[in-house]
Amino acid sequence: MKLVYVFALLIAITNTESFSFNAFPFLSTVATAVPTTPVVETSLFVPKELKSVVKTVAVAGATGRTGQVVVQTLLNEGVSQVVAVVRDEEKARNVLPINSPQLKIVKADFGTSFEQVLESVDATIWCATGFSNNPSQQWMDKIRSLLGMALLPKRSIDLIALPNIAQALSKNKNNDGLPKLVVCSSAGVTRPTWSDDKKKRLVGAADIPIVRLNPFGILDIKRESEERLRETCNECNVPYTIVRPAGLNDDWPAGSRPIFSQGDVAVGRINRKDVARILVDTLTTPSAVGKTFEVVAVAGYPPATTMETALSRLRTDKDGLPSDEIINAVYHTMQQLLPGEKQNSAGLAMGQTYEQMDQGETGRLGERGQEDAASAAPKPTS
Repeated sequence: MKLVYVFALLIAITNTESFSFNAFPFLSTVATAVPTTPVVETSLFVPKELKSVVKTVAVAGATGRTGQVVVQTLLNEGVSQVVAVVRDEEKARNVLPINSPQLKIVKADFGTSFEQVLESVDATIWCATGFSNNPSQQWMDKIRSLLGMALLPKRSIDLIALPNIAQALSKNKNNDGLPKLVVCSSAGVTRPTWSDDKKKRLVGAADIPIVRLNPFGILDIKRESEERLRETCNECNVPYTIVRPAGLNDDWPAGSRPIFSQGDVAVGRINRKDVARILVDTLTTPSAVGKTFEVVAVAGYPPATTMETALSRLRTDKDGLPSDEIINAVYHTMQQLLPGEKQNSAGLAMGQTYEQMDQGETGRLGERGQEDAASAAPKPTS
């Protein structure tokens, strides 16, 4: 019922003479606004079948927890060939459906050119991270990976590989108005750069554990990777989309309603299956081109039949950021959609759930401000 109350509040606001939603296009699932691209009514838009749009799709980081689901989703869609671009072939054979005739595993050094790997690829979905997300990985190996990113951030795979992929995809002359490079990034990447005043105003987004701790500067690396990607894609005329999911949680119900927003104030949960669905569906969504957006999921509401209407309300990256007034409005609405009863995202400790906070329980990594830093290794994108 909470979401219903929020919708009712927003409807009431739009009926007042002193407030106009024409200045509020960034909470796309609930806002009615003048968009930067024509709004498409869901009942009028019929998305194309993925297999009719692309024949071959590459998945970079296919062995990660999100990447594995993306690969399976593409296979289920009947894509002619899914190219799993991996660094560890042995792991790929263990975690991917290698018996599928549609799947091709390609080992690649993410620090080199991708032209040969992506020579016959129609589109690419990026799910890779600069560190391992395997719980069974030795801690020393994980720390070495993280320290490598901290000490040599310019060598992180995001910064090196994403521009290379964009350049390789520029050889594809198929100009059908659909995204050719879809990147799974992370909500929160801009928050470490916010001014102190903005952090105070938007404390529920700025003081969550991953932003407060920002282990090894992972959010800064992700943000710079996004910036480099936009520059390269614009130079090479490669249609791209950057998707920033909030807290990935496989215990959160899959098939929930995605809430798309802009301004980097989204906090909440989303199942990896829903993230994979969004990444794949973006390939057939014209209004996603040239946009960066955050996404959380609200349980109990089914997803819309298409993302086109929601994403058509969002701004392109070339349009720039929304005003502070608009970001504040989006923030306060999104805070009402938080899980739990206390809904105090800034009070969470790393590793603590909203349900544990409601019950007064300590999270698995300790009290807030005293979290086990090593165990708080970030997993924002896979």
